[in-house]
Amino acid sequence: MSGDPPRQRFVLDTSLFITEEIRRDDEGIETAVIRLLDLVATARLELNISCYVPPSIHDELATMLRERDVDDEVFSRLDTWVVRKSPDRYGVTIPANIVYEFIDEMSDRVDRGLRVSEQAIREVEQLDPDELAHGSGDGDREEYMTDADRVVSDLRDKYRRALRQGVLDSREDFDLLILARELDAGVVTEDRGIISWADEFGLRYVRGGQFPTLLEEYRRAAGIDDEG
Repeated sequence: MSGDPPRQRFVLDTSLFITEEIRRDDEGIETAVIRLLDLVATARLELNISCYVPPSIHDELATMLRERDVDDEVFSRLDTWVVRKSPDRYGVTIPANIVYEFIDEMSDRVDRGLRVSEQAIREVEQLDPDELAHGSGDGDREEYMTDADRVVSDLRDKYRRALRQGVLDSREDFDLLILARELDAGVVTEDRGIISWADEFGLRYVRGGQFPTLLEEYRRAAGIDDEG
């Protein structure tokens, strides 16, 4: 092979590390993440592939990994092989049409949220007043929950899906896309909202569950022996 391979960059989302799609058989999260970071290390050293995370994503990921009691070795490898870089929020420009589409989508989602709320109010109106303060005792659900509690719980789930599922709903998501645009990098995520907006931003993307396989294929194509 003549010359160095072309430079590639990827910006990694928290969902890449958490998804079960990167695990083999009964592999735990710690083993899967270490294997993934070993692939990232080889990609950086041998394939001219660099992986980045914004600080906001790094902090979010670190919190999730600590909640899962992973070993300090994971954090050491993460900080060694994944570059932490803040996006240039002032220098990166976004087409006005993207902002227009985002405003339009959020307006539509607010309307959906209102419809979900209206439906919940109608359900409460149909309840027996005697059951509002006492559980109906159907046996299949939390017996201490009242019928009103169940309606509220259902409302929360539907409202969250209506307003948040498949949309940019956090600064972390936005940082990911801005950094990818700044670096002309591919986005690696399992989040459908990020994937949808990566298309709007004109960015390449890879599903998180496919990323380890992608790096392994690059290794094989480059003639690097599999150590596993």
